[in-house]
Amino acid sequence: MKTNRRKFFQIAGVTGAGVLSGGLASCNKQGVVTEESALASIKEAAGRAHPQQFNMCGYAAPKLETVRIGFIGIGSRGPGAIERMSNIEGVEITALCDKDPECVTKGQGILEKHGLPKAKEYSGSEEAWKELCESPDVDLVYICTPWSLHTPMSVYAMESGKHAATEVPAAVTVEEAWQLVETSERTKKHCMMLENCCYDFFELLTLNMARQGFFGEIVHVEGAYIHDLLKSNFAKDSYSDMWRLKENQRDGSLYPTHGLGPVCQVLNVNRGDKMDYLTSMSTNDFQMGKMAAELAAEDSFYEQFATASYRGNMNTTMVRTTKGKNIMIQHDVTSPRPYSRIHLVSGTEGVARKWPLPGKIAKGHSWFDEDEMKALEEQYTPKIVKLVGEMAKKVGGHGGMDFLMDWRLIDCLRNGIALDQDVYDAALWSVVAPLSEWSVANKSNSIEVPDFTNGAWKTNKPVDVSLSQGGTTGVKIKAEAGSQLNV
Repeated sequence: MKTNRRKFFQIAGVTGAGVLSGGLASCNKQGVVTEESALASIKEAAGRAHPQQFNMCGYAAPKLETVRIGFIGIGSRGPGAIERMSNIEGVEITALCDKDPECVTKGQGILEKHGLPKAKEYSGSEEAWKELCESPDVDLVYICTPWSLHTPMSVYAMESGKHAATEVPAAVTVEEAWQLVETSERTKKHCMMLENCCYDFFELLTLNMARQGFFGEIVHVEGAYIHDLLKSNFAKDSYSDMWRLKENQRDGSLYPTHGLGPVCQVLNVNRGDKMDYLTSMSTNDFQMGKMAAELAAEDSFYEQFATASYRGNMNTTMVRTTKGKNIMIQHDVTSPRPYSRIHLVSGTEGVARKWPLPGKIAKGHSWFDEDEMKALEEQYTPKIVKLVGEMAKKVGGHGGMDFLMDWRLIDCLRNGIALDQDVYDAALWSVVAPLSEWSVANKSNSIEVPDFTNGAWKTNKPVDVSLSQGGTTGVKIKAEAGSQLNV
């Protein structure tokens, strides 16, 4: 195989610090990192054995009456997270960190608006986040930084005795996924990937329906991240140091977790079934390279991006589970298409599909009508939505799902119960990206998916959507009439 330097940088993930900090790099006999060795490293890391030190699935960490949170990254997603957490009972926001002092000041303003004490500030240094992780006044480190920093920060937080909650994806290389798993097991600290789409209302509805057997035996599911971000990725003010544009110089399903997480929960992946292998295919890039060249002709700033290779417009990844189920995941962030995560659940007795909106459910050739859908919602809406759903819509965050996610995380920590999403989910849902890169680079050949649970998937219990435990944490906002929770 002839080494193509630009293609190698995509596969190895240098733009996301994969080679430099994720442990993915490999060298030939002359000590030179090559495309062949980088691909071999993916394959090797995917097939390595993992003697489980401690099963974090179902693990109930000691309860925290008050959860003291330190936020890292207050530029894009961070302010919304601070706002949401300020509305949850039993939370103290004790630390704020960003390399830009103005962002920290913005975070302090949110606390002041809510009448909350000022948090300790960490800024002015690229390493300031480490001091936050080491602080004795923090129980949970909440990470809202670029992708390449998610694993290093999560690992350091756990090594410092803190639980970690990180924005998606939790890892950008296979080796990073292993680092998360092994660190969480060794330290017995939670590492949750903040996959908010698992808490969207239709996804929770269909998960509860699946649990109660409405769809029969589920045989096929689909998810996606189809979102026109072409102009946003090239905008100078969208992402610090153009980090997200650089990530798109890799070719695969780069952002799979929004569509993947909810359908994995439906299939009980890691909790009764596991991913066996995947295969992935991408189209050519028909837009990003063209836009980079057009922008470079007008602005010299973009010359650095005009010679790069970019991922294809549409990537389709297929996963086969050990129990013979299929998962289809698509990724397209350039085509002029309406937003979609698909969210299709297909079983032997019924089917559900969320997009195009509104979500529909059927048993047979025709979708249920509006009255039938209302009846299904009344019967199958899970307790978490009945309890906190109206407040979630008020506080916001992608229609309320962000708030439901944060509330449930805090409720689990305060009650000392297992999290809905554990480190194995974080690692598995994230690792689809580098594995898909390998498959795309190898003419869509299949690649084994690591079993991060080391066989514990056979006995791990499915996610509990009934709130049989917990559900006691209040919120600091008045509920709508008829809600069951008004603190």
